[in-house]
Amino acid sequence: MTDDTTWLDATAQADLVRRGDITPSELVAAAVERIEKLNPELNAVIHRQFDQAVKAARSQAVGKGPFPGVPLLLKDILAHEAGQPYHCGMRVLKDANWVEPSDSWLVERFRAAGFITLGRTNTPEMASTVTTESFAYGPTSNPWDPTRSAGGSSGGSAAAVASGMVAVAHGNDMGGSIRVPAANCGLVGLKPTRARTTLGPDFGEYFGPTTHQHVLTRSVRDSAAVLDAIAGPGVGDPFTALPSARAWAAECGVEPGRLRIGYRTALPDGAQPDPEVVTAVEATARLLEALGHDVSAVELQPLDEPTLGEAIPIAFSAWIARDLERWGQRLGRPIAPDELEPMNGFLAEMGGAITSVQYQAALEALQAWSRRMAAVWAGGVDIVVLPVTPTPPVLLGEMAPDAKDPFGLITDLVRMVTFTMPFNVTGQPAVSLPVHATASGLPVGVQLVGASHREDVLIRVASQLEQARPWAHRHPPQA
Repeated sequence: MTDDTTWLDATAQADLVRRGDITPSELVAAAVERIEKLNPELNAVIHRQFDQAVKAARSQAVGKGPFPGVPLLLKDILAHEAGQPYHCGMRVLKDANWVEPSDSWLVERFRAAGFITLGRTNTPEMASTVTTESFAYGPTSNPWDPTRSAGGSSGGSAAAVASGMVAVAHGNDMGGSIRVPAANCGLVGLKPTRARTTLGPDFGEYFGPTTHQHVLTRSVRDSAAVLDAIAGPGVGDPFTALPSARAWAAECGVEPGRLRIGYRTALPDGAQPDPEVVTAVEATARLLEALGHDVSAVELQPLDEPTLGEAIPIAFSAWIARDLERWGQRLGRPIAPDELEPMNGFLAEMGGAITSVQYQAALEALQAWSRRMAAVWAGGVDIVVLPVTPTPPVLLGEMAPDAKDPFGLITDLVRMVTFTMPFNVTGQPAVSLPVHATASGLPVGVQLVGASHREDVLIRVASQLEQARPWAHRHPPQA
């Protein structure tokens, strides 16, 4: 975008369009220019729809939503468009030149909000890990340091927003896939309450109860306003979240009152994360205390139980196996596990051997564990502050699909999602905020977790932190 609009958030861009100070065509042209300039190094955008976007920008329809003509990028999984490639990071779909025949309902909602899609962003194969380095499309680099990972599985979207290609990009979160790349790239990454947005028409659930859809942004107000635009059940959805009392965008800047806030840094084995991560969490706790909240360490005992470590591998491998089978049905031929990257192939084979009884037992264990975790909030805590990941952004290659044997990669992955996966299981809303940076300038996000259905509380506190410790002025050197 032009120097005047590159670092404006989507709300500000939309306001310019409404005032007639800029046209959707100009916004699209500027975003295209940024992508063409930066993408060769970052590899964030893997499918381009520039001609279609230019035509859409000239349409009168873009003026009807809250984000008229604002450019958007879609993660290449769980947000498909009719006539566009859709590969989910899988070589087998790339080789088949797979194109989706229809829109997902979320894409329809983005379009109704006025967004104009410019293309699709890179993601790891089957969105199954926290770094974006698939065999199909290669690694996405972190704009703050191209030798580092942008995170995953919404890594392409995060790199695109952090580098100024667009102000907002779609993401989804099955175990940390919005929050991890947001933390790695210095963004706001809100995972809403489970079922706050629809997975229709394809799914009622995806990867069991763990999948949540939303966006990555540079401002809290953008995250809140986009949620206003896309939230709500689809026809026939099996579950829905409780409605909000008012628009989430209206919560920005609202005094949250004196809240009870807990914090924790320790991993389940008693070890501490990287010192920069500990510093980030503890500094945020002190800032919240200075802002008038009651802040204290919290045990969060369910995090130390073995339940997740026992049940998630059973459930996760079954979900990978089912995804492989479903894509084989769509392609019209079976897909062998060895057509996947090694870790996913290993999980698919493992999942194929799991019985229905074992799978149901794992789900019941996760549901019981979720009640124990949610009891922490029901027992008198409004928000818990946690790390997002135990380390700052990892070097590219450290967790690449061929970096280790599958079991070694799974071990690393489990550790990386220690603080994020639990809240995919419980379905609670959680947000990563870019409140800290290392001495070398790498972003380190801090996670705030709220009670189920209480995005309003999270947004108020996130907005309070954004005002107290602004981050809008921080931009990657590569951008």
